[in-house]
Amino acid sequence: MRKRIGILAVIVIALIIGYSYINQSHRDIEHENAEFNVNAIEIASNFSENTSLAETKYLNTTIEVNGNITEVNSNSITLNDKVFCQFTKAIETTLKSNTTVKIKGRVIGYDDLLEQVKLDQCTIN
Repeated sequence: MRKRIGILAVIVIALIIGYSYINQSHRDIEHENAEFNVNAIEIASNFSENTSLAETKYLNTTIEVNGNITEVNSNSITLNDKVFCQFTKAIETTLKSNTTVKIKGRVIGYDDLLEQVKLDQCTIN
């Protein structure tokens, strides 16, 4: 009888821990402090020179990146043709190409084919 209760207790604890791990709260990138403040060309050159070192440094971190807008869509901006910033909400249409902006977002990776650093959950500062 004690053995069954012990096994049942272990199973219940494992289920509680598993449920808590799966249902973690989401990060609020907009209100996080940026770990790095970099230029679009600088971060792109870091990734192109040594991708693994740059991923170790920047991947899944919140950064602020500044640069000139080269492309604007309804929910994304490209800076200096090197940094692709994806927004959660639609962005204002008053932004135009060749305008300097500072954007905060989370680094999700580097696209070797397009040679662009990818950010998501971005906001314009």
